[in-house]
Amino acid sequence: MRHFRHPASLSFVFGAFVNPKITLRAAALAAALLPLLSQGATLTLDQAMSLAVQRSEAARAARAGVTSAAETARAAAQLPDPVLRAGIDNLPISGSDRFSGRDSMTMKRVGISQEWLSSSKRAARQAVADAAVQREAAVARASQTDVRLQTGLAYLDVYFARSELELVTEAEHHAHDELEAARARLASATATSQEVLGLSGARGMAEDETAEARQQLEVARVALTRWIGASVDDLAAPEALPAPTESAYVANHPAVIAAERDVDLARADTESARTNRRPNWSWEVSYGQRSGYPDMVSVGISIPLAIAPAQRQDRELAAKLALAEKAEAQLAETTRMATVEYRMLAAEAARLAGRVDRYRTAVVLPAQQRTAVALTAYRSNQVPLTTLFESRHAELEARRKLFALQRDLVRAQASLAFKALIEGDRP
Repeated sequence: MRHFRHPASLSFVFGAFVNPKITLRAAALAAALLPLLSQGATLTLDQAMSLAVQRSEAARAARAGVTSAAETARAAAQLPDPVLRAGIDNLPISGSDRFSGRDSMTMKRVGISQEWLSSSKRAARQAVADAAVQREAAVARASQTDVRLQTGLAYLDVYFARSELELVTEAEHHAHDELEAARARLASATATSQEVLGLSGARGMAEDETAEARQQLEVARVALTRWIGASVDDLAAPEALPAPTESAYVANHPAVIAAERDVDLARADTESARTNRRPNWSWEVSYGQRSGYPDMVSVGISIPLAIAPAQRQDRELAAKLALAEKAEAQLAETTRMATVEYRMLAAEAARLAGRVDRYRTAVVLPAQQRTAVALTAYRSNQVPLTTLFESRHAELEARRKLFALQRDLVRAQASLAFKALIEGDRP
């Protein structure tokens, strides 16, 4: 039977987040892992999370969003494309020279115009685009973090379900052995038929509990397969990792980081709106050709007149300022949420750790001692076989509840460890 490690000593190894610098390395890891999984190799928690990030379509969609924003940002500070202009000016449509081009005022014209944006306005637009890239990067990191968390929880569910199956399978073997021993004692007239019938029902109950545990394990395996893309039979025991501090958890919480990027984007958008109060000028140069007359060159500029800034530009700026205030309020609320979430998870983990220690000492250990005493008494013919079975069944139930407490404890620790982004991997 597999020996279980106390969850208080468990911790978890973070894998590297997917980013442009390690994409090839992570893809190679995924390609290397899949053949190993098909050969029944042991899978670690870190490998499972890394593989899940590579397979996740949500993470891929988020990375595509980052790429899209980055490509858009490259053109943000560029001037608009120049405009080619061509035409015919002052062409007569009546009289003897209509449509002929012989009139002295008729001129074929070709020119080019360009809208000009000030350097401050282009810098403001670039700042908005860069903030949008950072916002998409935060979304991508949040998506990867959620994939890692869900994969880690699924991994732990499989690990504990398998340990519980091993426990109830052992109990089923004991029930089978006890029933066979009772039948032998009945044949030798040292046991009653009532005792045999009771143990027969007990064996049926043990078989049902094994079937239930096996079903729970299969359900957990399906959930894990949804993330890693392969059914795994052998999982390595999770290794230890201390929980983050409250400040680190809150600062690296995906929702908080996304809210911070929203504030940056709103502020940049506000500054861009502020620069829009200054209109964009346009200049134009054109060359005109006349038949039998001198050619001409025309030069001009166009300046929009802000005749009602209080009704247009100031309204746009006020709207952006309101959105920036909204983003700041949402950041404050999200920070409070993350703080409360950390305290609840930390309190739950501490409470469960205490319950695990108390339950092991006050319930499981006495149950094991009771079984040992009953086994000794049975071997010396001091108690019937049913007494031994009852002791073992009570021990089984105590150990199963201990498993449930340990599973809840490790899930709380996993939420603390995996929900926040890794230090140094903030977008």
